[in-house]
Amino acid sequence: MNGVAGTPDKAPGRSSRHPVLLAAGLACYVLAVIVGMYVVADDIGLAGQIPLWVVYGVLLIVGMRLFGARESSSAAALFIVAASVMSVGVADIARDDLTLRQRGNEVVATVVSERLAEAEGRKARDSFYTLEHEDGTRVPGPEMRTQSDEYDVGDVVTVIEDPEADLRPQTPGQVDATGDVLGAAGFALAAVGAVGWLAWRGSAAVRKTDETVVNSPAMQEQEEKLREALRTYPADRRGYVKMSPGEFPGLSQGRAARIAWEMGLKAEAYGNRGSWRFAEQVVEEVPHE
Repeated sequence: MNGVAGTPDKAPGRSSRHPVLLAAGLACYVLAVIVGMYVVADDIGLAGQIPLWVVYGVLLIVGMRLFGARESSSAAALFIVAASVMSVGVADIARDDLTLRQRGNEVVATVVSERLAEAEGRKARDSFYTLEHEDGTRVPGPEMRTQSDEYDVGDVVTVIEDPEADLRPQTPGQVDATGDVLGAAGFALAAVGAVGWLAWRGSAAVRKTDETVVNSPAMQEQEEKLREALRTYPADRRGYVKMSPGEFPGLSQGRAARIAWEMGLKAEAYGNRGSWRFAEQVVEEVPHE
């Protein structure tokens, strides 16, 4: 009890009284950030994204600690941030493919030069190709890229070119965003799933803590003392049994209301002025735990 009428206690580190609503709110927050970062990714660049992702992670930790699983919130937040970054990154790749398919033109081109990417350890070296139309003009945009050496100079290929020259030309087979879309959705689902997992873990931790506290000898002694007080304390002229919460330092008002309910009484939440009052009929009942 906090000493304020009608205000139930909330122990430090305890989870929200509405974990489902909190989990739903955080899940919506995660999805909103993923969508928002996807929208602005091209405009703000990597340098602008980094501080936004950091703020996102910090707010996640703050929100997720309300679940009560404090030892897991930081690790879960890092996982959610990583999954969100991957979702936005894969979705951005899909956006290029979808854009190219939407506004691109399918043309026949000839490979006029090729080069290999610089070696990076044991990583496979991508191949880059310069393409020209049949009339000798260059296919607009950056060089076409493949993950293996698929073409030679002089080969004729069918590609989709970007008339605005922003995107690399690709073969029709390369411009398939299905896998990327599913990948982005999978990462987003993993991020949301982590929120649900932490909500479940926090609820389980709180239940375990509550059971431990309720079953402790000290708590049982406090509860028995309250039961005896409810049986023996005289009622005032309005029918209320009144007592000081200071007599029961281990009990919350909600738990006291539960004990009173078991004895056929209700806890009054209105006009207590720092005291607990119990009666068969009350103006506003305290929710019992």
